[in-house]
Amino acid sequence: MRLASYIADGQRTYGVVSDGGVVGIPDRLRTQYPTLKDAIAGQAIADIRRACQGARPDHDIKAVQFLPLIPNFDKFLCVGINYRAHAAESGHAAAEKPNIFTKFHDCVVGHNGDILRPKISVAFDFEGELAVIIGKPGRYIKEENALSHVAGYTCCNDGSVRDFIKHSLITGKNFPASTPIGPWMVTADEIPDPSRLTLVTRLNGQEMQRSGTDMLIHNVPQLIAYCSNFTALGPGDIISTGTPEGIGAKRTPPVWMKNGDVVEVEISQIGILRSHVVGER
Repeated sequence: MRLASYIADGQRTYGVVSDGGVVGIPDRLRTQYPTLKDAIAGQAIADIRRACQGARPDHDIKAVQFLPLIPNFDKFLCVGINYRAHAAESGHAAAEKPNIFTKFHDCVVGHNGDILRPKISVAFDFEGELAVIIGKPGRYIKEENALSHVAGYTCCNDGSVRDFIKHSLITGKNFPASTPIGPWMVTADEIPDPSRLTLVTRLNGQEMQRSGTDMLIHNVPQLIAYCSNFTALGPGDIISTGTPEGIGAKRTPPVWMKNGDVVEVEISQIGILRSHVVGER
C-alpha cells in the first residue's frame, strides 16, 4: 500500500495512492488519526487498508499538492558516506560506525515541489537516498528485530550545499527547502528486504547515480539498531540511509543543481520523487 500526505480542496490530509489517484482517509479514521504520523503511531495501517479497499479515488493524482511525507516528524536522522563506492570516490575508508546528522523541519519539501538553491552558494548538490519510516517505537533495538519497527520506505534527495559542508554537516545539510522526501510511503509488508532495491538519481533526465541498496556499508537493520542506542525512535521518525557514488561534487567538472533543473530520485518498488530547482530570492 502507498500512503501519502497531501493538500486537496484546500485541506491538508493523507490517503492511499491507487489507480492514478488518491483515496482520502474516511472521516471516521481521520478524526481518530488526523495525520499520517498519528495513523502510524496508532498502528492503524491495517484499518486504513480495510477502509479504502476497493474505493475509487477521490482526486486525480495530478490534482493534489504533495506534502512532505511526514510533515510533523519528531526526528529526521541522516547517514553520511554510507555506500562503499561513495566512500571510495570521497577518499574515505568504510566507517566502523554510522556518521549521523539531523535535519530541521524547514528543510523538507514534498514531491513535485520546489527546492531552493541558496543565493549564497552555487555548490548545490543532489544525493538520492532510501529513507526509512519508523512505525513502532523502541530503544536499544536489536538488529534481528529492527525491521519489525519499520512502517515503510520512501525516497529522499538530501540536498547538500557543499561549500558549507566544509564547515560542518549540520550547516551544509540544513538550508531551507533543500530536502525533498516522498512521493509516498510504501508499507513495509511490500518490501520485506530493503537491501534488494535499486536507486537511481537523474538530473534533467540524465542518470547521475545508480546503485543497489545492498551496497550500503551499514544496512537498514544496523542503522535502526545504532540510532536507537543513542535516542528513542518513535512512529514517524525518518532515517535516510545515505547516497551512492555519482554526486555532482566528484564529477569533472563538478555538476551542481541550478535554477530550472528537474531532479528525480527513483527507487524500485517505491516510485519517483521529482523536484524543481528554483533560485532563492
